[in-house]
Amino acid sequence: MTRNDWYSLSGEWEFAYDAERSESLAAAVQSVVFDQVITVPFAPETEASGINEKGFHPVVWYRRELTAADVQKAGYPGQGEKVLIHFGAVDYRADVWLNGAYLGHHEGGSTPFTFDITDVLRPGTPTILIVRAEDDPRDVEQPRGKQDWREEPHGIWYHRTTGIWQPVWLEAVPATYITDATWSTDLSESTVSLALELDARPTDPVIVTVELSHDGKVLAQSRFRQDAARGRTILVLPGQENGQEYGSLLWTPETPRLIDARITVETAHSITAASTIDAVDSYLGLRDVGWREGHFLLNDRPYYLRSVLDQGYWPESHLTAPDDDAFRREVQLIKDLGFNAVRVHQKIEDPRFFFWADRLGLLAWAENGSSYQFSTTAIERMTAEWAAAIRRDRSHPSIVTWVPLNESWGVQHISRDPAQLAYARTLYFLTKALDPSRLVVGNDGWELADTDIWAIHDYSTTREELTANFSDRAVVEKMIGGIGPLGRTIDLLRQGAQDKPVMVTEFGGIGFAPGQSTEAWGYETATTSAEFSALLKELFEGIQSSPVLAGYCYTQLTDTLQEANGLLDAHRRPKLPLAEIRSIVLGEHISTASHRRPKGPIEKPMAVPRIVPEPHGEAHTPSHSAPLTA
Repeated sequence: MTRNDWYSLSGEWEFAYDAERSESLAAAVQSVVFDQVITVPFAPETEASGINEKGFHPVVWYRRELTAADVQKAGYPGQGEKVLIHFGAVDYRADVWLNGAYLGHHEGGSTPFTFDITDVLRPGTPTILIVRAEDDPRDVEQPRGKQDWREEPHGIWYHRTTGIWQPVWLEAVPATYITDATWSTDLSESTVSLALELDARPTDPVIVTVELSHDGKVLAQSRFRQDAARGRTILVLPGQENGQEYGSLLWTPETPRLIDARITVETAHSITAASTIDAVDSYLGLRDVGWREGHFLLNDRPYYLRSVLDQGYWPESHLTAPDDDAFRREVQLIKDLGFNAVRVHQKIEDPRFFFWADRLGLLAWAENGSSYQFSTTAIERMTAEWAAAIRRDRSHPSIVTWVPLNESWGVQHISRDPAQLAYARTLYFLTKALDPSRLVVGNDGWELADTDIWAIHDYSTTREELTANFSDRAVVEKMIGGIGPLGRTIDLLRQGAQDKPVMVTEFGGIGFAPGQSTEAWGYETATTSAEFSALLKELFEGIQSSPVLAGYCYTQLTDTLQEANGLLDAHRRPKLPLAEIRSIVLGEHISTASHRRPKGPIEKPMAVPRIVPEPHGEAHTPSHSAPLTA
């Protein structure tokens, strides 16, 4: 959702650590001494921030002067009657002041928040903005994803991200303005639904006009009266009712067609003499997802997922993209490697990534960042942040699957603790309630209760093992009903396979770090390019030869700190010629006779569980409480 009047606050801010971790906010905001300079939106743990301090710092402070020029560049005063300040994400809690006035508090390290600052501005004079961020590095009850609770990264965990790590910007808006526009589609009915939210109930009813177009051609228009903060309309696309032309507007990775949308809010005194109150531009994609007879369905047709795991981490800027174009480059690179899907791992990603996935055509699995302790506090935090993430991202056509939990992180005893099982099931149904249009994987990897996909992790190191594990439907159904490749129960509810799609959502992880002097690891290790290529071909062939699997996810896209198991190094340079990796991903190295991936209905699916050592020497067993992931 875009307007013309906005201004980025990225750049240099004053910065300070709070050594005392003062409990009185009122006293602290008066006494803090800003003795450093930081580049926003990069976290202080990163080189890009200019601070590059990776130790434990639970509380940090930011200060920036908003000049009259800053506010004017945002479009205020002028067409805008109000000015808002938006924060993309601040990890983990934020308190904000402007000119000494307390604007408010936000909790949730990966979700956005906004304050109306109109009444606190001092026209023509400098305005002081102060942000306090608290992020306890040892608090494993807060959602943290792959951020390490130890001071130095270990195993599969990385440096922390503290404070502001997504953009901050000013936006000028009218007195009554649109705060949210959510799109959903029904392909069988040829309709598009819009749920529209205003900042408040309008004093007088308003008229909302919605126009959908593609390549300059108007497809549909709706005009309706709204007298509450939230309203809804359904638009019929007449062109989609012709079944022979129906596919010409559908969104797929191969044809990422997007429908342009214009939403206008006008006064309702007279429809013929209406005046515009607010107007925004948006877009949507016509597509749906589902499953049937073991297939993942895209637009009601079987679609085989070639997915890669992406940590969304850069060496110089960590969880923050190093520049505005980095997300476009990342999505395009994933596609160039031959993948049609991505699993963003243990990170609620910046929405600009999904914007480019929408534009360029890449299916996405969106995943929550885990907490690691099961408690009432963890439940409250995880649930609130996950609901906010779904609300923010549910209109992206690229997102086809939600993943609230991964490998029982935060619910380590789910197989024997009724409370943890109930929590996992609740997250599944909560996700379905918030967005019934997508598939949900309740606990990716193993110990699945409610799920739309049997998402199994298998780090077998040979083609023979992978081939045996997924050789036919009977073998796979036996695995689902018993113990999986990493020694964990798969089907906690003993519900049976039910013809749901089966996918290996983590496999591979070959460590290859030529010339790297620091300690590096993978699930298997290659020492030469030739060995790396041969191992890749083996593992991909083991997966691609299965007549059962509806897709896969390779671990992983890039090296990340001590993890050297990327197809690319940390700077996004391919470890083999890109064309060679693409050929392997597409299965071009496999003979037609051995390439058994089904094109029709699946009739068959599992085999011997494999216990794989963790990087610390521990093994995956059904009772192990700290499972390994990518």
